[in-house]
Amino acid sequence: MASRRPTLRLFAQCKTKPQFNPTWTPRRAASSFQSSGSARQAFSSSRNYLTLAAAAGLAVTTTLSYKMAVEDPIRCDSPTLAERDQQMKREKGVTDASPMRLRMEKFVKEQQKEIVKALEEADGTPFRVDEWQRKEGGGGITCVLQEGKVFEKAGVGVSVVYGTLPKPAIIKMRANHKNLAQEDDIPDSLEFFAAGLSLIVHPKNPMAPTVHLNYRYFETANPDGSSGAWWFGGGSDLTPSYLFDEDAIQFHKSLKEVCDAHDKEYYPRFKKWCDEYFYNKHRGECRGIGGIFFDDLDETVSDKENTFAFVQDALKSFAPTYLSIINKRKDMPFTEEEKRWQQIRRGKYVEFNLVHDRGTAFGLNTPGARVESILMSLPLTARWEYMYEPAPKSREARLVEVLKNPKDWV
Repeated sequence: MASRRPTLRLFAQCKTKPQFNPTWTPRRAASSFQSSGSARQAFSSSRNYLTLAAAAGLAVTTTLSYKMAVEDPIRCDSPTLAERDQQMKREKGVTDASPMRLRMEKFVKEQQKEIVKALEEADGTPFRVDEWQRKEGGGGITCVLQEGKVFEKAGVGVSVVYGTLPKPAIIKMRANHKNLAQEDDIPDSLEFFAAGLSLIVHPKNPMAPTVHLNYRYFETANPDGSSGAWWFGGGSDLTPSYLFDEDAIQFHKSLKEVCDAHDKEYYPRFKKWCDEYFYNKHRGECRGIGGIFFDDLDETVSDKENTFAFVQDALKSFAPTYLSIINKRKDMPFTEEEKRWQQIRRGKYVEFNLVHDRGTAFGLNTPGARVESILMSLPLTARWEYMYEPAPKSREARLVEVLKNPKDWV
């Protein structure tokens, strides 16, 4: 403000001086100007004042403009990955030419509807459907059925997460993904996208097995929004309270057929991976009788399109296989003791999910996490009994033996 005062005083002084208009002057007045030295002096003085005033005004304007540009620059932040994707979906929809992240999101949402419909038909009870948004980007749809006729609890959830990986997380993840960033040029942060479908079904009848499924996709984004590093993960596993060998064989055979159609090395590799991952270390036994599990499937294993095709086939095979098993077991008779054993086995299920599962830990530690959706996998009821041991040579004891020593079912 102080810089304006000399200029304002200068303008005020100019107002008291004779005014001069060079474009129109009466001829007589012009002669007087030419013959009068004082007139010429007045003209010269007026012109000097105007020149100084104009110069001073320009200086002030330039100074203020520079000050505004330096102190209050116009911010033109580039759009986030979530914003780019929203615009892309509005303008073009999702097609086979869309980025894989949008195709995976579309696919898991479609499969969620199909699976929910199939489970509702088997139970006769509708799911509760909750749609939610993350302020950081993305959101999800959580579908839950509780206290149904066949299922004590069933959850089918889709989540879509946009976020930013800080440098420490990038360094840690490079252990399995060297293409995440160059070792000598690790950025301070990276935008990422993750989408997946998770499913858990806990039947009422202890003769019917619990099942878990998860298929997911993860990628980082380059500054222009194009895909950076990427990988798929997932699998499905069966957790019975009472073991029927024919169910185990049917479940594993279905998964093997899907795997063999894409790569004959997949099933033996992913079956072993499943037995090792779903392992309760503190109990010395597996959570269930396994299935397949894989993670970090990237270009070092197969290209993106073929891996996506494998994930699609695996997810689509789930409902027909599992519901076939459920239809055989859901109406079988059972005793109170058998129901009690089911509750004890569910306690072991809870232990794994809360102590060892990386997916649960990742979800709970993600900013903006929706805890209810993450913990929907937990059963409605469970039981812990101090020092409980099944009777020797019982059906319960045989299950524990198989859990301690996983079998090859196909």
